[in-house]
Amino acid sequence: MLTPPVFGSVENAYVDLLRLATEEPEHRIDARGNAAREVIGVGFRLLDPRQRLPYLAERKANPVFQFAEALWYLAGRRDLEMISYYAPSMRAGSADGVRLGGSAYGYTLFSPAGGTGRSQFDQVMDLLRNEPDSKRGYLPVFSAKELKSPDNPDVACLAGLHLLPRDGRLHMVCNMRANDLDCGLLSDVFSFTMIQEYAALQLGLRLGTYTHTIGSAHVNDVNADRVKRVLAEADSRPAMPSSFAFPAMPENTGSATLAHLLQHEEALRTNELRYSAEHIAGLDLAPYWQQVVLLFELFRQIQHDQRAAVDADLLAALHPGLRWLMERKWPACAAAAIGGARRAAVGR
Repeated sequence: MLTPPVFGSVENAYVDLLRLATEEPEHRIDARGNAAREVIGVGFRLLDPRQRLPYLAERKANPVFQFAEALWYLAGRRDLEMISYYAPSMRAGSADGVRLGGSAYGYTLFSPAGGTGRSQFDQVMDLLRNEPDSKRGYLPVFSAKELKSPDNPDVACLAGLHLLPRDGRLHMVCNMRANDLDCGLLSDVFSFTMIQEYAALQLGLRLGTYTHTIGSAHVNDVNADRVKRVLAEADSRPAMPSSFAFPAMPENTGSATLAHLLQHEEALRTNELRYSAEHIAGLDLAPYWQQVVLLFELFRQIQHDQRAAVDADLLAALHPGLRWLMERKWPACAAAAIGGARRAAVGR
């Protein structure tokens, strides 16, 4: 087979890549103090890019961060103020303690470039509207100037995204110079497929396939124990429940939607507002995006209120897949779920 292997969800691709790199590595490397097992030149294809979340209890995927990072990209931002709230470890990649460099992919893709007032993304959208079969819809991210300083702490792992409209669908090919398979791959696929789906909506196209290619695919030794647990879980349990299928992004999603959503994000991140499930259900946002606000409010309760158990009504309002992930990632969500189950049992 000359085309990449095809998967139904990112979970299956993730597990197979972990197994390949840990059980059949081509190389042992030690780049910048990170000892790892590596395979070179691998890739995969997702038939349905919406199935972008892994349901593995040992992995404890964080949907709060994944949505926050995707929105941070789509807004064209590079500030630490927002993203480090969800992932404090990202501060280590900043040279000035204020902003990120190469890893702020959204700043490269969505911020106005060259004084034109038009971003790379906008220009590619214009191109593809006028030339539907174009091969030129490439969005480069990695830049050679990032290598000028050997002390640069934040060189882009993403080389670029290639948008290809074909037969009424928007396909995308992602080119990674390197991918940490355990820590980076899942967040990257989540954000990039969100960008793909957003682009498809702007072009009035259906969502096509997503192809992910990697130059250096590696698993760091520091994560080896967790990877073993993840692989053991994947070998011992049935496939992801079909009820967890991820919904489609609303067709009317645009820049105004993102700006509105980010207003709520900031108010919750800075602890200026507190939302109930009923309040969120009444917001002027599609139910799809209300789910994201639910996640941000739950995280606000975990971070700012430091509650032993979050609001059970908020947790219950989540999509079943997001609820499953939150209960396994955050003890305060697990506690709320247990309390809710006990109250339901008493009520019966």
